[in-house]
Amino acid sequence: MTTHQPDPWEEPVVREDLAAVLPVDFRAFYSQHVHAYLRYAHIQLGSRTEAEQVVEDVFTQLAQEWGLALQQPSVAGYAMAALKEEISRRIEERGRGVALVETAAFAAVRGVTRMRMESLESRLGLYAAIARLPERHYDVVVLRFVLGYTTPRVAHIMGITRATVRSHIRGARRRLARELGIDWNENEGV
Repeated sequence: MTTHQPDPWEEPVVREDLAAVLPVDFRAFYSQHVHAYLRYAHIQLGSRTEAEQVVEDVFTQLAQEWGLALQQPSVAGYAMAALKEEISRRIEERGRGVALVETAAFAAVRGVTRMRMESLESRLGLYAAIARLPERHYDVVVLRFVLGYTTPRVAHIMGITRATVRSHIRGARRRLARELGIDWNENEGV
């Protein structure tokens, strides 16, 4: 699970005309999270354009209710929930499932030689199994292993503790091992 998705975005910044009217803490939150949100939305939706629209809509909503967001126990958790809700709404509108398997497969196929095809086929089964994980396990696995963020960064993005990230990883590994018929040593590192 160490193959990371390519990053189609450079670090976006808040438009200068908006920066003057948005609160400083919102701009800081935006700059810290927009990149991860774009990548997360893209892996779910399979479309760069749709991912950009979803993230723009979510940050517009957050800007409008920033005071309420700041009152939440975790601003990052609140924002991540808004992002996931908007992604779910878009997926439901399309009448399709999450695009993780197709998006990850397309990224993996680029540059694959015939000799590596067998490995790719095994990864496709893994991506399908990841897509069936419970929501929190799924989010942590996608952010940590598919998109390649560190455990501290995943915790920051999701608004949870590092220990919770590690716990979700252990739970996901147990489930994936069971589903894929792989022996998993409980003492393996996270």
